[in-house]
Amino acid sequence: MKLKLRKKLTGKRLYAGFILLGAIACVVVISLGNKAMEYTSTDDYCMSCHVHPHAEQSWRLSTHYNNKSGVIVHCVECHLPPKGHGHLAAKAKHGFKDVYGMLFKDSADYNWEEKRKLENAKKFVYKDACLKCHQNLFPTTLSPEGDDAHLYYLTSKEELRCINCHLHVGHHDPNAKHEHNLSFGQLAKEDVQIYEEPASVESFENFTEKIPGTSVSFEMVAVPGGTFQMGSPKDEPLRDEDEGPVFQAQVSNFWMGKVEVSWEEYLAFFNATSSQGRKEEVAVDEEVDGITGPTPPWGAPDQGWGRGARPAITMSWHAANTYCRWLSQKTGKKYRLPTEAEWEYACRAGTQTPYPFEGSPKDYSSKGILRKVFSPDTTTINSYVAYEQNSRGMTKYPDEVQANAFGLKNLPGNVAEFCLDYYDSNIYQTYSEQQLVVNPRGPAKGREHVIRGGSFSSDAKDVRSAARDFTKTKAWLMTDPQMPKSIWWYSDVVEVGFRVVCEVDETIE
Repeated sequence: MKLKLRKKLTGKRLYAGFILLGAIACVVVISLGNKAMEYTSTDDYCMSCHVHPHAEQSWRLSTHYNNKSGVIVHCVECHLPPKGHGHLAAKAKHGFKDVYGMLFKDSADYNWEEKRKLENAKKFVYKDACLKCHQNLFPTTLSPEGDDAHLYYLTSKEELRCINCHLHVGHHDPNAKHEHNLSFGQLAKEDVQIYEEPASVESFENFTEKIPGTSVSFEMVAVPGGTFQMGSPKDEPLRDEDEGPVFQAQVSNFWMGKVEVSWEEYLAFFNATSSQGRKEEVAVDEEVDGITGPTPPWGAPDQGWGRGARPAITMSWHAANTYCRWLSQKTGKKYRLPTEAEWEYACRAGTQTPYPFEGSPKDYSSKGILRKVFSPDTTTINSYVAYEQNSRGMTKYPDEVQANAFGLKNLPGNVAEFCLDYYDSNIYQTYSEQQLVVNPRGPAKGREHVIRGGSFSSDAKDVRSAARDFTKTKAWLMTDPQMPKSIWWYSDVVEVGFRVVCEVDETIE
């Protein structure tokens, strides 16, 4: 009897001992887990892996570190959501990617400037993290412009993130501005030749235009008119539906800018016509002695990449069209944006293949897991086009690519380009009902305009000759805090610019 009782007590003690050991083990594991969570959430730990040049230095210069209150916002307070909002899942996801990167990648190969852009930052900065600290969006110190912007945010929460406007508060960028850039475009006076007269053109051949009153000149290429098959056939790889059906188009002779309108050219217009006022409404076809140009931009339109011969970007379609009117007035010639048909004809330069050079979109595209592992041979496309694979995430100078058969550079890439036509996804169907469409100008009315060609951020499929796109005015003005929003500058697109066409006078042969 006593032996049985002793065995029962011994069994209970063992059971209790196991429970106690399990509890102690759980406490130890939880304690160590918490310690590990705390340690791997420190700034020092983050910096031990994130060794890219701007990370720590730009953080220490930012208002999240260097501010009047002395409050320091730590790495994980921005780059992970708060606890209860998917904190552990996000930490595990980012941690796995960081470990993989440390083991199998070389940080020297990363394009860090590209990774600082908004589209990439959105993946690593959480709106819930911002709102955890910034709970009062209308403090007494907020400016009237800030009140308008935050009110706009509250009505557009689905489309907007805090970093749409406040991208650089956590990592300071001296070139970034979120304010009216009143000094933009001001050029230092230099002892340079000032042109008194525009170029004199008496025959249909290439010429160099000179803008009177400035030191700015640019090359215009004579593009002989002709007939071509516009659009892409159904069997063209990676095509979109709005590129067909193919139809027969004919264009007349025209001159086209050898390259996109550069900052040097656009700033000549900006400095001659810009206004500090808010006169935003200008009729497109208004006949006036003087042309009112852009108001000051919001932020840095050139993105800090440099100006000069780089293509001008972030101006609106309205601003580009007004530039053409101003240029016409200055030179006495008929400058305008190209029609969509002129643009594609000039881009194809006598070809009917996907590109004005050899190669298939399937071979050049980098989309898909296998493409990222087994990189295609892009030697040919790299020599003609500035696009995602060779641009390093910014616009390129025109001398970095070869010209097509007409002598035009970078029509398929570098920056997408405004066209004169309104956009209609079904306009090719209308055109195809005619045997031949002479100088097509698009639909008579519309809301958005055609843009053609890809950009420095485009995949190879989007730099095909037939690829089409269109302006997206509302989306491209999401973070403009002004009321009303600017008609001169886009706040949310940096991939679009334009080039000019000059009409041929009937007296010129």
